[in-house]
Amino acid sequence: MASGVYQLSAVKLFLTDVDGCLTDGALYYTPEGEAMKRFCVYDGMGLVRLREAGIPCGILTSEKSSIVKARAEKLHVEYLYLGVGSKEFKGGLSKLEAAKRICAKMKISLDDVCYVGDDLNDIDLLQAVGYPCCPPNARVEVRALPNIRVLHTPGGQGAIREIADAILRK
Repeated sequence: MASGVYQLSAVKLFLTDVDGCLTDGALYYTPEGEAMKRFCVYDGMGLVRLREAGIPCGILTSEKSSIVKARAEKLHVEYLYLGVGSKEFKGGLSKLEAAKRICAKMKISLDDVCYVGDDLNDIDLLQAVGYPCCPPNARVEVRALPNIRVLHTPGGQGAIREIADAILRK
């Protein structure tokens, strides 16, 4: 369970949601109906720098998106879970269960995890990790969670880079 004390130097795994965290939460559609997402290069560099410092990174999203898969591959993200939801997610793996699987594989605790989430389906995982964070554009229910660190930078505009830099400074 989350300790409520931010000891960012102890982070052993960095996980993030996509829409509203790695993106601004907007979906762009072409006339052919294809969805597009906008990613911030600063966030990508944040993930790269964490990996280079020996902190594995992962993306957990309820979307089953080839766009997210391509972005994760480009950044060489170690863990990618597409189509995961909250505890109410029917017929699939929750984000919390996905994070537990990663932690078991790495032989670490959820207390060692920094997770950035912004919406209702992130709450279970945010309440379970040692270092819960959200961008300022997160849902009010997320921003109101005890012990959450509300970042200064909006999702899709460098929020991931902000927390990555804070972790690396410790």
